[in-house]
Amino acid sequence: MEGCIFCKIAAREIPANKVYEDDTTLAFMDIRPITRGHLLLIPKKHAQLITELDEETVAHLFKVVRSLDAALRKLDGVKDITILISDGPAAQQEVPHVHIHLIPRYDSDGFGLKFPPGYGKAADAAILEGLADRIKNKLQ
Repeated sequence: MEGCIFCKIAAREIPANKVYEDDTTLAFMDIRPITRGHLLLIPKKHAQLITELDEETVAHLFKVVRSLDAALRKLDGVKDITILISDGPAAQQEVPHVHIHLIPRYDSDGFGLKFPPGYGKAADAAILEGLADRIKNKLQ
């Protein structure tokens, strides 16, 4: 897509510190890392939302996520990995191209997700049941 920075990286119009590449995906270092080793994984085909990708591409993305996760865990000091997808603008997706953050976690790295007020309070069981039914009915 014209103007998409991730499409330009995939097309080699903009340089990136590539970590992994195949016909479908590209992984590279985030230029604004949250922690040391922060990677971005993108599909080369432009799509803003994960639902715009075919099932094979989504499956392949997560196969690559698994490999990258294993590699990151071998870095000195890495305790765990935060895997994050912001799927659309309301989810704080900054670049309108599907991308998966792989963020190595270190002791006292200072990174955390901020949850809204009221998080942790148990939801009403009837509300949960109703929402579960509505979601089930929407599955394709």
